[in-house]
Amino acid sequence: MSSTLYNWLESGLSGWGLSAIALYFLVVVQLTIFAVTLYLHRSQAHRGVDFHPLLAHFFRFWTWLTTSMITREWAAIHRKHHAKCETAEDPHSPQVLGLGTVMGNGVELYRAARADRESIEKYGKGCPDDWIERHLYTPYANYGPILMLLINVALFGVLGVAVWALQMLWIPFWAAGVVNGLGHWWGYRNFETDDTSTNLTPWAFFIGGEELHNNHHAFPSSSRFALRRFEFDIGWVVIRGLQAVGLAKVRRVAPQLDVRPNITLPDTDTLRAILVHRFQVMSDYFRGVIVPTLRCEAQHAGDSLRTLPRRMRKALINGGRWLDDDASTRLREFIAQRPNLATVYEFRLRLRAIYERSGQSSDAMLESLRQWCREAEASGNEALATFSARLKGYALVPVRG
Repeated sequence: MSSTLYNWLESGLSGWGLSAIALYFLVVVQLTIFAVTLYLHRSQAHRGVDFHPLLAHFFRFWTWLTTSMITREWAAIHRKHHAKCETAEDPHSPQVLGLGTVMGNGVELYRAARADRESIEKYGKGCPDDWIERHLYTPYANYGPILMLLINVALFGVLGVAVWALQMLWIPFWAAGVVNGLGHWWGYRNFETDDTSTNLTPWAFFIGGEELHNNHHAFPSSSRFALRRFEFDIGWVVIRGLQAVGLAKVRRVAPQLDVRPNITLPDTDTLRAILVHRFQVMSDYFRGVIVPTLRCEAQHAGDSLRTLPRRMRKALINGGRWLDDDASTRLREFIAQRPNLATVYEFRLRLRAIYERSGQSSDAMLESLRQWCREAEASGNEALATFSARLKGYALVPVRG
């Protein structure tokens, strides 16, 4: 009897070696990643994709079993993050709370957000509220990981405890820590969004595609996160595979931007494209207008952008949104000393104001856009005129599911 118990404690019921256990671990944590990114995030929080009821319930069961997270609470906290991003009300902004806090205390931040029941009620609408949600998944949320522990110990003996512990750390570290922390701190940006979101890597497969965080913030409801030809989103690959066998229905993807040639005046298609791709417009403006103007100014003055601290150079992209008062003053002085740069910055502010005015009719917005283009082309700034000519041709490419 003691020998049987010893053998079980050593290798469990499976009798698997370390290689097989490692493979099991990778499979189960990847399933958890997919359950979070595909079901909780893209389907429930943003309604970008619908899954077959059986598959949707499997995802819901798996998140209960491996994370104890409640669908409604997760979706509400994430929706609030988008609604209040980079403010004091953001549940997990490294700009407000500090990178170390978000990466090291993601679980505590999630628990604090769960305790805000008013926000859960406000942002958690439309999530599952059936019998099993009310009688098992919500009131007994912590029972799932306990059951997972028992399963792992039964399969692998004492080693199952270590497997379980790593499982429990996987989502808090990668999702709550890396995505919520580094995903607003370090990486590259395709879109000049009104937050600090970044893409951690263009090849997003390790954490289900969540690495493409800036793309997601630019188009939150899109079920596809890869938006450039060189980018790869493994979550989207899985969605397309499930769609092919009738287990998923894509509801929304980010519309692509087209540039039509020889458009003399902005039209309704131009305006629609600018409103949808407003972050792309600001990114294009920086690369196509501000950067060339800065280079010309630097050559004329015989200086270099390196005279500015790195953080202030980055602030040239967003107008100093994240600078403190002293740095903002220095940036304004830097711009004011360079007349051509001051001109293009003024045009940047005016262009942004066109699509930010609430309550304005589309006809009024279109007329403002046309006036902006006329003045940009008459400004004498070649880069600004070239950008205006290109902007007039913006249009949306029809979306195909």
